Amino acid sequence: MESYLREIEGKQAHDPIFLEKMSKSSPSTRCVCVPGPVIVGAGPSGLAVAACLKEKGVPSVILERSNCIASLWQLKTYNRLRLHLPKQFCELPFQKFPSDFPTYPTKQQFVKYLEDYAERFEIKPRFNETVSFAEYDQTLGLWRLRCKGLEGETEYLCRWLIAATGENAEALVPDIDGIGEFGGPIRHTSLYKSGKEFKGKRVLVVGSGNSGMEVCLDLCNHNAQPSLVVRDKVHVLPREMLGKSTFGLSMWLLKWLPIRLVDRFLLIVCWLMLGDTSRFGLDRPRLGPLELKNLSGKTPVLDVGTLAKIKSGDIKVYPGIRRLKRHMVEFMNGVTEKFDAIVLATGYRSNVPSWLKEGEMFSKEDGLPRRPFPNGWKGESGLYAVGFTRRGIMGASMDAKRIAEDIERCWRAEAKHSLFPPSS
Repeated sequence: MESYLREIEGKQAHDPIFLEKMSKSSPSTRCVCVPGPVIVGAGPSGLAVAACLKEKGVPSVILERSNCIASLWQLKTYNRLRLHLPKQFCELPFQKFPSDFPTYPTKQQFVKYLEDYAERFEIKPRFNETVSFAEYDQTLGLWRLRCKGLEGETEYLCRWLIAATGENAEALVPDIDGIGEFGGPIRHTSLYKSGKEFKGKRVLVVGSGNSGMEVCLDLCNHNAQPSLVVRDKVHVLPREMLGKSTFGLSMWLLKWLPIRLVDRFLLIVCWLMLGDTSRFGLDRPRLGPLELKNLSGKTPVLDVGTLAKIKSGDIKVYPGIRRLKRHMVEFMNGVTEKFDAIVLATGYRSNVPSWLKEGEMFSKEDGLPRRPFPNGWKGESGLYAVGFTRRGIMGASMDAKRIAEDIERCWRAEAKHSLFPPSS
């Protein structure tokens, strides 16, 4: 919007506070005025909101710290990973998966889907641009973002800022007593690719979520000897029941029944199909799987074969870790066992507090919006969040549509007071 850019340039030229701030910046820092929103993060959430804005005729700029889209999927996931939910529940706005893709696409197929999506909507992120600082400037009425890239430092000015770095921006590594004494390899699942390198070795997997369970199965399939640390109670559900995906069946039942009745039904079917999982060290939480997900964001495990390996004894289950010693692990129940390597399937966390300087919308503790779903997508002064719903790609797509509609209203309203119509 030409008048908008002229307005910013005018403020810059005559605002002594702005001039003072810029005088303190590095002489090599470029200043870029963006007419539309700046989106931080080029994962599925960032792509979704960029496409929704594009459909509304609102241009945007995506800043991505990595050298590719969906860097978590491309660079930090294990080889055997597939979507845990059927593909129809993982679609981005305006584009279905190819009909020849399986029900649960591989990670390579999902990345191809995202690349095709970016190409279709002509989304071209600015790669290798790491946002180190973002703050709302009350004087200018604009967001200021400081970026470090391959060609130096750039400052972006924009009216709308969309945080799309998501819940899984940084690996979460627990502080385990004696971690420096272990001596063997200890790696997070973000660095794990395949069980091939662990053939014949005793490997302890810490974390009993979907990733931990699947890494254990992968280690089994590559003739390693995995064990699993289960620190908390966990719901294990079959990926499919009664000929349908468990997730799809749950969504259908929730249209007609309250969540507690649906949970009760799921647990009855699970008991009939899987038996009593507590016999194998997998105690179930007091709350049902759907209610627990709604209240805490904790996702139930969708079993793809790991439970059978636990029942057969191919995967041993241990409680929490008390401390590590030289190639030894002491558990909370007093048992000590020898291991060659440890894989930390301990999840990820948001990194928003490290770069976004505001105290209202995002919690400094977990980096997630303070307001629960479905109200966490919008903050103050043109700040938005996408990909923080704890409801996967479906939740991100819902928020992306809301954000695009909200920004379009502001965009069109400002255009009415401008001599120049907004570009589309």
